[in-house]
Amino acid sequence: METDTAAPKRDGAQIDPAALSRLLHAVATERDRAAFAELFRHFSPRLKSYLLRLGGTAAGAEELVQETMVAVWRKADRYDPAKASASTWIFTIARNLRIDAYRRERHPEIEADDPVLSPDPVEAPDASLGREQDAGRLAEALARLSDGEQALLRMSFFDDLSHSVIAGRLGLPLGTVKSRIRLAFGKLRGALAQPTDDL
Repeated sequence: METDTAAPKRDGAQIDPAALSRLLHAVATERDRAAFAELFRHFSPRLKSYLLRLGGTAAGAEELVQETMVAVWRKADRYDPAKASASTWIFTIARNLRIDAYRRERHPEIEADDPVLSPDPVEAPDASLGREQDAGRLAEALARLSDGEQALLRMSFFDDLSHSVIAGRLGLPLGTVKSRIRLAFGKLRGALAQPTDDL
């Protein structure tokens, strides 16, 4: 992004690309805070404008500017003026950080302790056996009902159909359907209340 090298004013003077490289070199070799502050003043508004053009919010661009300048401070010793100008090097850092941020937004990292990723707890053998026995008792109790009663209970409780829909399907008055379901359910409940050996 070497085209965006309009230099900031420092006491009315301009900073040319060579001076920017010298400032970056001072940060790399001497950890020169004044040089870094000069680079920060120069690049912050330019980086923000560049990042906003790439898309995103002002707050997001501001955060990426901060990340970019922190990276400049930390990695200044990696800057090679023979390969790129200071401006190109810093804008490349910003662009790469923007790409990383975009990837994080699109594909957030999966947290290992996310409950969604945890396997369901293993059911205790006695609980599993009890559940299977209850299902068996229900099947046996249903089998003791007439076909009509079984059909009514299935439509009402398993298919979750309203009484009026059931009445329409069977061609029966609504009151008849309600009373037959109530009677069938009473028989089923009575059968399930009996000791296991009686079924």
